[in-house]
Amino acid sequence: MTIKNLRSLVLVLLFCLPLACSLPGLAPRLSLEQPTDGRDFLLVAPPGSTPTATPFQPIGPTPTYIPTNFPTPIPTDTATPEPLLVAPDEDRTWAEYSGPTVWPDITIPPPTGILGHPIGQMNIMLLGSDQRPNDGGFRTDTIILLTLNPADGTAHLTSFPRDLYVYIPGWTVQRINTAFQHGGFELLAITMEYNFGVRPDYYVMINLWSFIDVIDSLGGVNVEVGRTLCDHRDQYGNYCVYEGMESMDGETALWYVRSRYSSNDFDRGRRQQEVILAAFEKLLSLDGISRAPDLYDIYIENVTTDMRFDDMTELLPLASNLASSGDIERFYIGPPQVTSWTNYNGASVLLPNREAVLVVMRQALNSP
Repeated sequence: MTIKNLRSLVLVLLFCLPLACSLPGLAPRLSLEQPTDGRDFLLVAPPGSTPTATPFQPIGPTPTYIPTNFPTPIPTDTATPEPLLVAPDEDRTWAEYSGPTVWPDITIPPPTGILGHPIGQMNIMLLGSDQRPNDGGFRTDTIILLTLNPADGTAHLTSFPRDLYVYIPGWTVQRINTAFQHGGFELLAITMEYNFGVRPDYYVMINLWSFIDVIDSLGGVNVEVGRTLCDHRDQYGNYCVYEGMESMDGETALWYVRSRYSSNDFDRGRRQQEVILAAFEKLLSLDGISRAPDLYDIYIENVTTDMRFDDMTELLPLASNLASSGDIERFYIGPPQVTSWTNYNGASVLLPNREAVLVVMRQALNSP
């Protein structure tokens, strides 16, 4: 393996650790089967129905569950020239997306359109699946958008809660973590476009059982813990890590990013990003590069991606910039951007507050 390939591998592995972070047994598994108990507010497509590209119109007026008191978008300084060439917003219409095959229990919002972004930007979905060995079914319970801008040498991480209740084109309104299983990356990509204004270029997905090996192959990671966490840990009872720098081996890091007894999904999103940044620093160290052959074996065995090696090599200059500048900003779709709601079968979900979400997305995408 050449030095060039080692560095490419380091860059990809750097961002291949969103981790599969679902803690088993804490929440009921959402069935992809829709109920057929005769509820009159859920219309199920007839047997044999398939997704259709036939244009559809918004559902007629119904009570809305999404609040209107959205935060005011952050103003921009129009006197400051844009440092990069920026693609403008692009409108999208209902006719450009497939209609639902299972009628939803809430009004489908119109498509967001494509948000403006710097030309040459690359967006990669970092996914962690909750797949178990010998189990073909899974959900992507970790969903992080990595936004790379090679022209200005920056990287942004944006976390999306798994319980976001969004329109999945050609299917229905459902939790976002079910989109990949239902239709692969293509369906998740168009779901991101419809609801969040960005269509990712690539994806990288890692499963549960490879995480410990990856972290241990690095010799552990040093995580900048943003908030003290005390939670149950198997064989340890109540276990704590404290605000500040903490050294973690693979098992400890896995516990840290999966714990949810004493916190919530929003807090897990923060912890996942902390571990990604810790792995970033370790992978770009000489120790990380020297271990690249071992990491590569783990990578090709456990990571699923549509990125080719040539795609990875193109990011080498950006990797060098990030190593020296550390210019990685972090964003979240969090409590100010969502409304808690109970859906048709009694499950707690999160409704995106469209305008509040777009404020975050424009910042994450460097939109004008």
